Amino acid sequence: MLDILLTAAVSFIITFLAIPVILTIADQKKLFDVPDERKLHTHAVASLGGVGIFSGFLLSALLAIQISGNPEFQYYFAAALVIFFLGLKDDIIVLSATKKFIGQLIAASILIHLGGVRIDSMHGFLGLQDLPLGFSYALSYLTIILVINSFNLIDGIDGLAASLGIMTMLVFGTYFYMNENLAYALLAYSMCGSLVAFLIFNHHPAKIFMGDSGSLMIGLVASILVIKFITISSGQFVKVPVSSVVAVGVSVLFLPLVDTLRVFAIRIFNGRSPFTPDRNHIHHLLLGWGLNHAAVTLVCLSVNILFLMLTWSARSLGSTIVLIGMTSLALFGIACLYYLRPRKGMVITRGISGATELKTPSKVVTLIHETVNPENN
Repeated sequence: MLDILLTAAVSFIITFLAIPVILTIADQKKLFDVPDERKLHTHAVASLGGVGIFSGFLLSALLAIQISGNPEFQYYFAAALVIFFLGLKDDIIVLSATKKFIGQLIAASILIHLGGVRIDSMHGFLGLQDLPLGFSYALSYLTIILVINSFNLIDGIDGLAASLGIMTMLVFGTYFYMNENLAYALLAYSMCGSLVAFLIFNHHPAKIFMGDSGSLMIGLVASILVIKFITISSGQFVKVPVSSVVAVGVSVLFLPLVDTLRVFAIRIFNGRSPFTPDRNHIHHLLLGWGLNHAAVTLVCLSVNILFLMLTWSARSLGSTIVLIGMTSLALFGIACLYYLRPRKGMVITRGISGATELKTPSKVVTLIHETVNPENN
């Protein structure tokens, strides 16, 4: 337990100390995420928080995890470097969706073919057990890329991706610790510590965004953990066995995965690329109901935890029944959010603190006249 606490503490301290330095550099070099008609923030914000997250995560993990006893981790860190520099380049010089996808394929291939991160059984989901090698590889690629992009796409409002990432790392990290699989627990808690430190600067109104270098990194680590969880937790000799392991593993990432698949399906149905940006995510729907960033984050996190608890309670029914039921319930809820949403017009937003903001469908209406400093334009 001491190793876990020290690793989380080291990652927290490194990230907490790194982000103010990153903010200073971003201000000097004018490295900001500039608002446009699609984005929700109304002023330029530094988007290099992923640098701080990656620094704390990587340094603490390298210090804590013994590569000699866990040789696959050298490939995990190699894939993490690919994803980090891919995201960093996109944060500074916008990459096309094709280049980002190719970079994700490279990282996934390192994990699968060198690191052994592969789904080789469905553990009874849809009546399937062991998978043919070709199908196993295809499913593993699909899963890794889907999970990576799910955190990238859910990162649309202050604090949301970081909060969901913390919950994900805590759940998987605690399981691996209980299962005496210390290396994977340390991997999860090193990321968790970095995200907690980052969240201090990212809660609304955010001083910094994590950018693609941060959100893609969370997705990469989450993909490693969920596949490892599915692979080992239903084994005969595992210390803490889990039934309906596929459903339980998916439920930890439920909200990002369901939202990503739903948005991808809508874009494809409309004849657009699944990577085309829009404002159709669940956090956009909740904002349309008048909630502010903090309230939306709290609702999304609570819903994900609720689905995890429901899945755990119903795991005796089997992965197929549980996942079909949970997905149907989620889609019904999203449909209610969409079709029962307030009509266009002026909306009063109310946050969890009780504070209110006056909004139109496109932007916040400022009720206080402010003096504009010409030097800041």
